[in-house]
Amino acid sequence: MGNFYESMLNSGMGRKVLSTVGLPTPIELNRYSASQATFLEGNVLVGTSKNGELISDIVRNLGDSDANIFFPSAAITANEIVKAGADHSVKVTQVECAKGMAEKFNVVIFDASGIEDGEGLTQLYTFFNPIMRSLTSNARVIVLGRPHMKAKNGEKAAAMRALEGFTRSVSKEIGKKSSTSQVAYIEEGAEKQMDSTIRFLASAKSAYVAGQVVHVRKSNAVQYPNWHKPLAGKVALVTGASRGIGESIARTLSRDGAIVLGLDIPPAEADLNKVMNEIGGESLLADISSKEAPAKIAAKLKEMGGADIVVHNAGITRDKTLANMPQHWWDMTIAINLSAEEHINNELLATQTMNAGGSIICVSSMNGIAGQMGQTNYAASKAGVIGYVQYMADELAEKQITINAVAPGFIETAMTDAIPFMTREVGRRLNSLSQGGKPVDVAETIAFFANPASNGVTGNVVRVCGQSLVGA
Repeated sequence: MGNFYESMLNSGMGRKVLSTVGLPTPIELNRYSASQATFLEGNVLVGTSKNGELISDIVRNLGDSDANIFFPSAAITANEIVKAGADHSVKVTQVECAKGMAEKFNVVIFDASGIEDGEGLTQLYTFFNPIMRSLTSNARVIVLGRPHMKAKNGEKAAAMRALEGFTRSVSKEIGKKSSTSQVAYIEEGAEKQMDSTIRFLASAKSAYVAGQVVHVRKSNAVQYPNWHKPLAGKVALVTGASRGIGESIARTLSRDGAIVLGLDIPPAEADLNKVMNEIGGESLLADISSKEAPAKIAAKLKEMGGADIVVHNAGITRDKTLANMPQHWWDMTIAINLSAEEHINNELLATQTMNAGGSIICVSSMNGIAGQMGQTNYAASKAGVIGYVQYMADELAEKQITINAVAPGFIETAMTDAIPFMTREVGRRLNSLSQGGKPVDVAETIAFFANPASNGVTGNVVRVCGQSLVGA
């Protein structure tokens, strides 16, 4: 949140003025804190559709948290939830769910995998209708289903795809309380790979991720690592690491235990060295679009034991309308934002510098999804990143490597601070959470993709945008 708006929110008179002119007064987002022992505290309400297939693994996950687990006493599926708790030695408590109930919930998780057709979607209404006013601020709503394109028939496919429209709409209803709603599609046989997704979406690490879809595929089962140091011992390359979002990515991966190789161009050497010195990382200077860069990067990573995590963050903008854009601006933007990532990945794979079980994460943009006036080059490059990620997911899965992308929306950086005041203030509000995100929000999502337990999460594009109204 910008300094001016923040100062207004922090005074009674300021809030009154903002209310008078119709501007939102958003609730501050809760973000990760090392003081929280586990991924989740507070009250969690769990429910399942008839014949839900994921409830046992939901309860198993929650058993590793400090949460109080409740389920609706009137649910026809109550016995299934009680059995799941007994199977995993997890205490679950019945609660009478009704409008005006005393209990408040920090997280609500519903297993919708058993819904078979349109009529079965009534179970969403029956479960959620009484408890929507019982969500706390900064609450999380998570709905789990099966991939609709792998459904046994059209009716099942329709029911599963409906979950996306449902959760996006819920997210817009509860966004004013800085609460979010997501759907995760769990491939059959990937139940043990969904742990990292549930824990990320239920935690404060997903503060600015709203109205999103995560797909989880079958992969080798990996025990969830330490919540605070999930990347311990991993080697991570972060391009464009000297400042802004790249700096936050480097600091967050280091916080989570990774050894970071930060890369940037020679003019950024002083800033890059400062960041790397503070986090105990190493610096590498290179123009990623040069012919020499891929081999130089691979050689350095080889010295460090190979790469476990590669984050393609470096990028540029060269904005002009297409009619006025010089060709070298077009060529430069595509070369740095898209082609360089492809060339570096090809080199790391060809030289076996990427370790098995590794993760590649690309930074796309909301403008790559929605387009933007005067950014045909930038939007094309960032849309190309999405296509690359989605195509490469199957190919890299054979090498036990995941690849995903984040698409940031309005993130508070020095670049956005330079935007004219009114344009900046409007941009901050055009999302369900009515506020801009922070670089750490992008970094947390990247850390989720990099988590070894996320080895079933690949080919995803997650928007870190507070559910932007543009491109949604």
